[in-house]
Amino acid sequence: MSLNLCPIILFFFFFFILTISRVGAIGINWGNTASHPLPPPKVVELLKSNNITKVKLFDADPLVLPALSGSNIGVTVGIPNTMLRSFNSSKKAAESWVHDNVTRYFSNGGSGVRIEYVAVGDEPFLQRYGEQFHPFVIGAATNIQAALIKANLEGKVRVVVPCSFDAFLSESNLPSKGHFRSDLNKTMIQLLTFLSKHGSPFFVTISPFVTIHQNKNISLAFSLFKETAHPHNDSHRTYKNSFDLSYDTLINALSIVGFPKIDIVVAQIGWPTDGATNATPSIAETFMKSLINHLHSKLGTPLRPQDPPIETYIFSLLDEDQRSITTGNFERHWGVFTFDGQAKYQVDFGQGSKNLVNAQNVEYLPSKWCVVNNNRDLSNASARASEACYVADCTALSPGGSCFNISWPGNISYAFNSFYQQHDQRTDSCDFGGLGLITTVDPSVGNCRFSVELHTSQSDSLHRACYFQWTTLLTTILVCLLRFTL
Repeated sequence: MSLNLCPIILFFFFFFILTISRVGAIGINWGNTASHPLPPPKVVELLKSNNITKVKLFDADPLVLPALSGSNIGVTVGIPNTMLRSFNSSKKAAESWVHDNVTRYFSNGGSGVRIEYVAVGDEPFLQRYGEQFHPFVIGAATNIQAALIKANLEGKVRVVVPCSFDAFLSESNLPSKGHFRSDLNKTMIQLLTFLSKHGSPFFVTISPFVTIHQNKNISLAFSLFKETAHPHNDSHRTYKNSFDLSYDTLINALSIVGFPKIDIVVAQIGWPTDGATNATPSIAETFMKSLINHLHSKLGTPLRPQDPPIETYIFSLLDEDQRSITTGNFERHWGVFTFDGQAKYQVDFGQGSKNLVNAQNVEYLPSKWCVVNNNRDLSNASARASEACYVADCTALSPGGSCFNISWPGNISYAFNSFYQQHDQRTDSCDFGGLGLITTVDPSVGNCRFSVELHTSQSDSLHRACYFQWTTLLTTILVCLLRFTL
């Protein structure tokens, strides 16, 4: 080979490496707000079998972090909003949390957990929360950062604050008019100054599904990256999909407050599969495939060409039957996988094929269901079903849901069974004033699945029920003790 060719080859080699580095990693959110969560070791197996290399958690669950040890999966550990006040007021509380939930597990190339970020709060600026968390976010982030520095983890673990999709907006639906909510301007400038100082990216949620429900000017085709969708023009810029429109609205909002170049991580983006109109597995598959192809294209957006997000986290891994449904019944159906780790549709997360790998050797409760007893007087059945749904998960019965079209009293049976499964198939949980009947015949109809819950140990169930309450209580006690001893 001629020596004269070597510089040219080296140039193209390094150009190739640089190009590859601009392709942002794709991770996934793993929440555990479920009555019977898939055991953490099974979830980690699911992540690894599908070559998912990054995961974002919403807490620092002591059952989850050990399961991730040695997996080499990049982890974002979350701090719930309820802890922000304590960490804002006490450096010692922040140091204690970092020691117990980061330092204890952190991997220095060994067999620990590859913790990359600490997420301070879970979308604390969400508009429906009002300003209850605003005064504590910056102080909490500052104290967590100081605790990481004290633990010699500065630069190894970065502090971020997940930002909700409604923190920025544009009244005219034009990215060039994008700005942060007026009640957030001061706090947002403080946050962005903090992030820039410590080299941390801006974490943000983008939600095309919620956008089409709130904005009549956004079509389903536009949200799904369809070539037939009517484009949106903003001066000399043309927008062909909802993602680019939202992303550049954020870019403009960041520019207005003086941070146009900060790195962005899309912390949550996804499409639900049940509980609402347009929430189906087939539509979710179309969205997810189109999104991933768009990210891999390296085209970026009109305001940031060839500069896609540095990372993108799909929301979410599994369905969670205990998530709040304040914003809609679809909230419990964001999972790419069902609650028991079975793929709802096919998408390539980098596993080298188009087929996702399901969770293996899942342990279920016995194959039993609770249905309505048709031999009884059913005049009070609807009232009993409403009582069951108040506790259980009946979101699939919503208009547009997978069980919306099952006829009466099949919908009553669905409600009874949901309550029965969430209560571990206890005999008394299928009573309903004598209207319930336990059967071994699967009552599922078409796409309407009457689930059998996962088998979870009593200790795991108790742990899930008490985890947040205990961690919040202990942090509060620590703060009080510190105040009395200072």
